[in-house]
Formats: sequence, structure tokens, C-alpha cells
Amino acid sequence: MQIEQTADGSNTLFVPELNEHYHSVKGALTESEHIFINMGLKHSAVSAPHVLEIGFGTGLNAFLTQLEAERSKRSIRFTTLERYPLAESVVRSLNYPEHIAPEHAASYYALHQAEWNIPVSISPHFILCKIETDFTTYHFEDNYDVIYFDAFAPEKQPEMWSQPLFETLFRQTNRGGILTTYCAKGVVRRMLQSAGFTVERLPGPPGGKREILRAVKA
Repeated sequence: MQIEQTADGSNTLFVPELNEHYHSVKGALTESEHIFINMGLKHSAVSAPHVLEIGFGTGLNAFLTQLEAERSKRSIRFTTLERYPLAESVVRSLNYPEHIAPEHAASYYALHQAEWNIPVSISPHFILCKIETDFTTYHFEDNYDVIYFDAFAPEKQPEMWSQPLFETLFRQTNRGGILTTYCAKGVVRRMLQSAGFTVERLPGPPGGKREILRAVKA
């Protein structure tokens, strides 16, 4: 696993075995803020949303969500599924808090140091529950208002992008709930629609992908 700087100055990870990056090389921070915070979380009208993330990864999406929770004073429960947690040495080498919000560095590292499989209060408005599991076999018990679908690309991890899994996510989404993903492939859009979501294509992040998807449970 290698650390690489992206076009907006923030870092990402490259996985040689998959020939895949964790984020867009056009800008890791820019991508996460646009797709998951601006097009997902901020689009939800729920006062205290329960967010589900598919792929905790570097913790960037969780960190940005926690910062937004503190900024807006909006209480957020954040559940994230991850099969392969990163080593702390890798996490620290990414330097995310130093690049994004140095005054909140302790919160970022607290996300990674939090115990797995139980809810942990990270800050006054942010509760994190990291679940070490395989998304494809996970048995859901909760419902969610916002879903960040941030798995590796379909051609790299096709088992993560299947019709039955999107149907499961639809069942676990509250009415009016939102799912956002960076992948705008037609096959993904059609699977989301077949699951029951109303899907729209949206402009991608500045300098990055041309389009992304936002799916809503009407």
C-alpha cells in the first residue's frame, strides 16, 4: 500500500494488488466533500440523521461528517462497515487533520482508535460505530437516513455491487433517505432503480468525475 498526493494536495492510498486508489487522484478531499457531504448529508432534512458508510477506509468521510456535525450542531450517528482496517501507522502518514482541520486532529485519530463493534461518542454531536465485517454477508438491524456507498470500483470488487445488496440497502433506508456514490455507471444506476430508489445523475466534484449518482427512497 502506497501513499500518493492527489491534485488538491490531500493524500490517498494506492493498492497495487487491485491497481486501485482509495480516492480520486483529482482530489481526495474534494471528492469526499462533494459526493458524501454536499450531495448526501447536506441534502438530508433529517434533524438527527443516522448515516451508514460502506467502506470506512481512511476515515476521511467519517472525519468530514464529524466536522459538519460540529459546525451545524446536528447530532449524527455514523455506522461504518469495514472488512480490512488500516494500520495506525498508515493512518497517521495520510496527514488528513493537518491538511483539513489541524485543531480537530485529536478527533480524527479518535475515529481510528475507537473500539470496534460498539457505539463510541467522538464529540458532542457525533457518535461512531465501526463494524468490522464483510458488507456482502452483514445482517442489518438498523435503518438509515443517509448512505455513503464508497466501495472500490465495480470492476475491482464486483461482489460489492450486486442487485441483492442494493435491494437490502433500499429496505434499510428510511423514507426520504439518500444514497450517494461516486460511480455513475449505467449498470449501477439501473440496479439502484430496480431496488426501488429514484436515481438522479449529478455533476461530479470539481476537476474530477463528470457525474455521480444520488438515489432517494421516495
